[in-house]
Amino acid sequence: MRILFTVVLTMLGAACLAQPGGPDTPAPIDGGVAVLIAAGAAYGTSKARKRKALDSEAQREC
Repeated sequence: MRILFTVVLTMLGAACLAQPGGPDTPAPIDGGVAVLIAAGAAYGTSKARKRKALDSEAQREC
């Protein structure tokens, strides 16, 4: 048990002195988010036009 403890402490010290990793790469959110926003805007516009058309038909029937 004493030997295991000594080995763990030795390896822990080596890990603490290791060099840090490279810089993190930024997430590519620009292209995908722009496409999703454009798709959402187009979907919302089509839904609004359909709802407006249905509302105008309902008013004509009254």
